[in-house]
Amino acid sequence: MLPLVALALALAASDPRVATLDAMGQELDRSAAQLRLDSYEPPYFVAYQLLEVASASVAGRYGAVMEDRSGRRRTISADVRVGDYALDSSAAGAGAIVLEAGPAPWSAPREAPLDGDLAALRNALWLLTDERYKRALASFLEVRSRAVTRPVDPDRAASLSREPPVRHVDAPVPFPFDRARWAGAVRAITARFRGEPEIFDARLEVTAEHRVRWLATSEGTRLVTEQALYAVHLQASARAPDGQLLEDGRDFYAPAEAGLPPEDALAAAADAVAGELLALRRAPAIDPYTGPAILEPQAAGVLFHEAVGHRLEGERLEDDDDGQTYRGRIGQAILPGFISVSDDPTLAEVGGTPLAGHYAFDDQGVPARPTPLVDGGRLVGYLLSRKPVRPFEHSNGHGRSDGAHRPAARMANLVVRSTRALDRAALRRRLLEEVRRQGKPFGLVIRDVSGGDTNTGSFGYQAFRGTPRLAYRIDAATGAETLVRGVELVGTPLSSVARILATGEAPGVFDGYCGAESGYVPVSTVSPALLVGEIELQRVARDRERGPILPSPWQAAPAAGGAAP
Repeated sequence: MLPLVALALALAASDPRVATLDAMGQELDRSAAQLRLDSYEPPYFVAYQLLEVASASVAGRYGAVMEDRSGRRRTISADVRVGDYALDSSAAGAGAIVLEAGPAPWSAPREAPLDGDLAALRNALWLLTDERYKRALASFLEVRSRAVTRPVDPDRAASLSREPPVRHVDAPVPFPFDRARWAGAVRAITARFRGEPEIFDARLEVTAEHRVRWLATSEGTRLVTEQALYAVHLQASARAPDGQLLEDGRDFYAPAEAGLPPEDALAAAADAVAGELLALRRAPAIDPYTGPAILEPQAAGVLFHEAVGHRLEGERLEDDDDGQTYRGRIGQAILPGFISVSDDPTLAEVGGTPLAGHYAFDDQGVPARPTPLVDGGRLVGYLLSRKPVRPFEHSNGHGRSDGAHRPAARMANLVVRSTRALDRAALRRRLLEEVRRQGKPFGLVIRDVSGGDTNTGSFGYQAFRGTPRLAYRIDAATGAETLVRGVELVGTPLSSVARILATGEAPGVFDGYCGAESGYVPVSTVSPALLVGEIELQRVARDRERGPILPSPWQAAPAAGGAAP
């Protein structure tokens, strides 16, 4: 258990964050002690979260600023449970309610006061707690009714793990945002694309988000955390002669404004994106392909995130509607023996690159910790929130949420390691050997993937998909490299990861946001390049359209126009 920060104790009378936490604790103690409906159980567990999000962004295209936004909001959430740790109301589903005919029921507001009015905050928590308690009672009745028609599952895990309470207050985190600087960068960087008539759109967005989270539970946890995340997103679009939409871009993340790229680095990135798009316009479209491929680090990161990581998130293994790919397989081989995988939210950076999935405490107040998942190919653990999954009884600090949903086990910083690592040249030689052994005319190198998605549900096919930004065909006879387009990466998780033959030496980082049942959360994957014996590419499912009919105004009349005062 981490100690209460001494500075926070000393400043409790003057630090408004601590005063806010104290007010939350007072209302929580009142609810835990007094909230009860006649003839029904009181709540055995109550948790309050207050989330303050301050944001700023500047975005534009065509050499002009199109968006300039800033805002601040506060929202509350309450987790109220009836029953006990072994079996509680959450077993009926996070949002289970009794549906009745008639008008929709009134719902307690989720907004919290921005002006520091602690009495108003307590009132908002009071109303939300009342609503959640009534829903929890209805859900618990549903849980009990199941015992009438269903046999008791002897392997059923508990509803909530017992964790030691935490008391901690972060030091304040500065949140500067140089609006004038970033507005200038937006104008300068997007204006660079004016000289490329084939690129009809280019957008640059600079965002900053500062989060302060207060957490108080009936078990005694009192927590205040602060975190900032800055990002630059560059995206450009063109069309191939056959009408296929082509997109390319760069994304940069940093925990502080000073960590974002300077304007000259952004200019170099813009020039590289422009060059890649123009090359893609000239590149041939290829037919669907099955065969050997090298997935360079970012593409490899997407593969592991979608094909492996999501299937090790604990709640999925307890959900009857999920495919439960890896349930009951602890100790069994699920990857080649030279591959190990862990998830470590405590990692702030790798090789100087910041990791977006870094945090010190998860959204249930559990300290983050490195979590081995696969060791030498064998499954050794799951990502766990406070919802236990057999044979594990405790959280490993991966209960995450966007603040609007109940926390669930999610990835943070997924790290892939290998004991069969080859340098770049050797990995390429090994690819060509495998291509020739299989009698294929060519292999592929996938340099970058824009993102992916996966289905883990039992109601559909177990599959994942990724969209390559840059893919290269490697001729089996000559080794010549040709940029190609028009396909997307698909596959089934177990077969794809089982065919990894070797890896590269240097890891790379894929940063981004991942959306799932508990909302969008920042994540990172750290992985070396992968040599896969068989990968499947299908034709990209996008409509083909004509590009713009007329040239852009600055191409038609470059002297016209100008900046207005």
